[in-house]
Amino acid sequence: MTAADFAVQLGTRVALVEKDRLGGDCTWTGCVPSKTLLKAAKVAHQMRTAGRYGLPTDPFTVDLAQVMSHVRSVIDEIYEEEDPKALREKGIDVFLSAARFTGPHTIAVGDDQLAASHVLIATGARPFLPPIDGIDTINALTSDTIWALDQLPEHLVVVGAGPVGCEMAQAFRRLGTRVTLLSSHDQILPRDDPAAAQVLARVFATEGVDVRLNARAERVWKDEDGIHVIAGGDDIVGDRLFFATGRRPNVDGLGLDSAGVDYTAQGIEVDNHLRTSQHHIYAAGDCLGGYQFTHYAGWQAFVAVRNALLPGASTGITNRVPWTTFTDPEVAQVGLTETQAREQRGDDVMTCQRQMAQSDRARTEHATDGFVKLVHKSDGTLLGATIVAERAGEMLHEWIVALENDLKIGDVADLIHVYPTYATANQLVAAAIRVEQVLNNPLVRLARKVL
Repeated sequence: MTAADFAVQLGTRVALVEKDRLGGDCTWTGCVPSKTLLKAAKVAHQMRTAGRYGLPTDPFTVDLAQVMSHVRSVIDEIYEEEDPKALREKGIDVFLSAARFTGPHTIAVGDDQLAASHVLIATGARPFLPPIDGIDTINALTSDTIWALDQLPEHLVVVGAGPVGCEMAQAFRRLGTRVTLLSSHDQILPRDDPAAAQVLARVFATEGVDVRLNARAERVWKDEDGIHVIAGGDDIVGDRLFFATGRRPNVDGLGLDSAGVDYTAQGIEVDNHLRTSQHHIYAAGDCLGGYQFTHYAGWQAFVAVRNALLPGASTGITNRVPWTTFTDPEVAQVGLTETQAREQRGDDVMTCQRQMAQSDRARTEHATDGFVKLVHKSDGTLLGATIVAERAGEMLHEWIVALENDLKIGDVADLIHVYPTYATANQLVAAAIRVEQVLNNPLVRLARKVL
C-alpha cells in the first residue's frame, strides 16, 4: 500500500493486487489489533493497581467478547482509509484476487491478465507452526487466529518468547488469564540485550506470568484434562495453546518460476537495491525473510518504487533496523547491542547505562522499571542504544537520528530536553558520557588543578 500510494503520486498507472484483505497482516492480525488489545490489558492492570496512585480499586472481571469487539471497531476505523473505494479514489486500480506470474511481465489475476513494465512483490509472511509431535491434533492459536477468541482461556500456554509471544503473554495475564510462557532460549526476547530481557522477566514474574526458560516444546496432545505440552522435561497443561514461533515468507503459488525470479523457502532473493533476479521485478518486506516489521517493509517499499521509477538507485537493505516490543515496559533497540559490538569491534567499545528510577517523570508515574543503555566508541561515536521504559519506542527515535547521521553522543547531550519527560533519561545518559569526556581532557585536568 505504501508503494502503490507513492507510485501513483509519481504519475504512474498502478495496479494493487490483494487476494485476502487490503491492509494485510498489520491491519487485521498484527499491529492494529495487538496494540489495541495491549492498551485494553494495560487499562485493566491500572484499574487493579490504582491503589499505587491513591485511588480506589473495585473488583471486576473482563468480558473478552467486549474487548475483542472494541479491537474490531478500531480495525474497522483504520480500514476505512484503506478500503478499495478509498484507494481507487486516489487513482489506484485495485484487484481483489490471487496473483500468479505467467511470464516476466505478465500476471494472471482471476480472469484478468495484467502486463507491467515494473512489478513489486510484497506478499508478506504467515505464522509458522513447528513440526511438533501432535500439533495437528489440537486447535493451536496463532497471531492470525487468536482474534476470534470471545472467552478468556483459563490457562493460556504461549510457545515462543519473542516479541509476539511476550506481548500476548502479558496482555492475557493482565486480562485475567493464567499464563505460562515457554522460551527455548536461556532468556525471553532472545534478540535483545540480556539486561533488557531480565528486566522484563522480573516484571512478568511480579505480574504472575510463569516464565520457563530453556523449555522447547517437544510434544503436545489433548485429553480430558486439557492440552498437554512437554517442554523442558515438564508436562504443562492448559486449555488453549498459542504459538509465536516465527513467520515464514509467502512465496508459494505466485508463479515465481514462470517469472524467472530466484527464491527459496526462506524468502525472495534481492540485491541491495531490492531487485530480484529479474531487474524489473522488485520485492520488499516480510517476503524477503529478513527483519519482519511494518516500518521496515514500508521503508523498503518506498525505496523499491524510487529505484524502479526514478533515476539512480538507493540502498534498500540495512542492518540498522530499529524495533520495539510493546510490552510494559517497552523494549526498544537500534544499532548494535553490547554483545554484538564487542564481537565486531573488540576493545574499542564502551557502555553507559542509567536506570529509569533516576528519571523524575518515570518516578511520578510508578514506571521505574528499565534503563537507557548506550553502546559507543571511546570518541563518543554511537554504536547502538537499548531502552527499556514505559515509552521506549518514542524515546528511541533521537538515537535513530543520531546513528543514521553519524552524530556523537555529545551532540545529543548538548540539546535542551523538555523536563519532565521520559526523553530526559536520554539526556542524562548522554550527559554522563559527555562529562566523562570533558573531565578526561588534558586542558580541563590542568584547569581543575589551577582552580
